[in-house]
Amino acid sequence: MSPSGFLALRDTAALWEMDRPDCDPVLLENTYRQFSLVNAVVSGWRHTYGTLLRPRLSTSSSCSLLDVGSGGGDVPRALARWARKDGLDLEITAIDPDERAHAFAITQPQVPGLTFRRAFSSELVAEGRTFDAVISNHLLHHLSPDEFTGLLRDTERLSPGIAVHSDISRHRVAYGLFSVGTIPLRNSYIRADGLTSIRRSYTPTELRLRLKEEHRTGWSVRSSPLFHHSLVYEPGGNDRA
Repeated sequence: MSPSGFLALRDTAALWEMDRPDCDPVLLENTYRQFSLVNAVVSGWRHTYGTLLRPRLSTSSSCSLLDVGSGGGDVPRALARWARKDGLDLEITAIDPDERAHAFAITQPQVPGLTFRRAFSSELVAEGRTFDAVISNHLLHHLSPDEFTGLLRDTERLSPGIAVHSDISRHRVAYGLFSVGTIPLRNSYIRADGLTSIRRSYTPTELRLRLKEEHRTGWSVRSSPLFHHSLVYEPGGNDRA
């Protein structure tokens, strides 16, 4: 079903309150804290881990994963817990260039195998780093066209295994459900900025068009439950854009 009305096109001019340099620090910290609840309900990473990531991670040797734009760090923390429960020796590097997000992430309880770093993906490319898997959560709709291209390029250099960039799918039903469902989440930017994110997000069709415009191989767009989709990179695999 295609978006309609004010959701027919991406609202790339919409800005997030939490990105303002003068935003309220208390509301910002509450937002990072509430991300863990929202992502646990809507982002579907437990399913993604089980179907896409877990089968590609070694059970007999150490493996590595990079989370790009990790924010408050709730997604890599969850992945570290699931991997440890499955008996995997997984080292996770979670990067975010925002000093406020990084400061929040490193003050949370430590999780074995998880390291936070303030950095761009391009810096890790320059260092010659590679990872068995690369992920991001709700990052694509934040990027300018040049940044989007840069993420694809960096991903291809950083992961010879698999990459999963999971994001929201712009849809009027998703907008309505999120608007109502987040009313109880007060004293944060979750509701207002989440609705902004939906307005800025891609539809699966738009993402497939971007892949065609990029002329890159190994990428596909896969639909996920709860109005999400993933931009998946599998080197040497069949393109399914």
